[in-house]
Amino acid sequence: MRRLLSTLFAASALTGVMLLSACGGKEPSVSASAEPAQTYNWKLVTSWPKNFPGLGTGPENFAKLVDEMSNGRLKVKVYGAGEIVPAFQVFDAVSQGTAEMGHAASYYWKGKMPAAPIFTAVPFGLNAQETNGWIHYGGGLELWRELYKPFGVIPFAGGNTGVQSAGWFKREINSVADLKGLKMRIPGMGGEVLQKVGGIPVALSGGELFTSLQSGAIDATEWVGPYNDLAFGFYKVTDHYYVSGWHEPGAMLEFTVNEKAFNALPKDLQAIVEVATRAVNQDMLDEYTVRNNDALDTLQQKHGVELKTFPKDVMVALKAATEEVIKEQRAADPVVDRVMASYQEFQSKVSNYHRLSEQEYYKNRDL
Repeated sequence: MRRLLSTLFAASALTGVMLLSACGGKEPSVSASAEPAQTYNWKLVTSWPKNFPGLGTGPENFAKLVDEMSNGRLKVKVYGAGEIVPAFQVFDAVSQGTAEMGHAASYYWKGKMPAAPIFTAVPFGLNAQETNGWIHYGGGLELWRELYKPFGVIPFAGGNTGVQSAGWFKREINSVADLKGLKMRIPGMGGEVLQKVGGIPVALSGGELFTSLQSGAIDATEWVGPYNDLAFGFYKVTDHYYVSGWHEPGAMLEFTVNEKAFNALPKDLQAIVEVATRAVNQDMLDEYTVRNNDALDTLQQKHGVELKTFPKDVMVALKAATEEVIKEQRAADPVVDRVMASYQEFQSKVSNYHRLSEQEYYKNRDL
């Protein structure tokens, strides 16, 4: 991106000089008394430990891009979870103006908006590529911004981790019965599905997971995938790593911006915020695609982690429970019904296409 911006700026400057020369004009002079450009200083609070790999570095990358593209006119300082507000209070901080921006996941705000989790992930739903399509070209972003509007918050796609692993378990999962009574850190709709099959979902922030597993407060946890799982060291306190993706097939994170603060920016800085969020959204997926490969190799080769998958009957039960949860939520809330209708219509169309394109290609590639 830096090369692209530099090239564009250089080309624009050169074009201007050539036009002036052709017209016999002179380069405009800058008055010594000209007012310096106004600068803006924003705080960005996150739900992640400071500089945590992937999730935490995404906001830092955003801040750097904005600083460079604005030539220092918009500076964003990033704060990790707990530095200003706890991990689960990011949305409130942005809404109330305590911070101009936040970086988190929308399923943390289910208590405020039952439809919010749809904008992170739906079990057995859209993958990362498909989620980006729905958000930016399938009507998802308009619904998302309509949902957050009453709180004075503007959401932007803020990164995607791709298909997430099922998680780390202290006991083996051989049947649906093994999920009954299982205390597992799993947020969003995935947690409600687990509850439907007899499990006990627990809400914990990332910084609490290792000690909760170690102490026995929880029996299992999901987080993201090999890259972050290695960083947290879950392999030290659990025996079973299940990679069967189901609960977060394309976990989209979010940047949130206080609406008043955004509207106070000049148009060019607003555009820079838009472009920088879009860049980080794609960049995070690119990074996870690479880092997960390397981390998985380390987990297996260095730490002796054995990869496991759920039995088919477990996956069938989880999918059936997902359908029940979605049906119940659509019946209970008209906003959920409206957002999910858009989501499922898009999923139906893109699934038909991807069976002919992506899935067919994977099958042929593996011949």
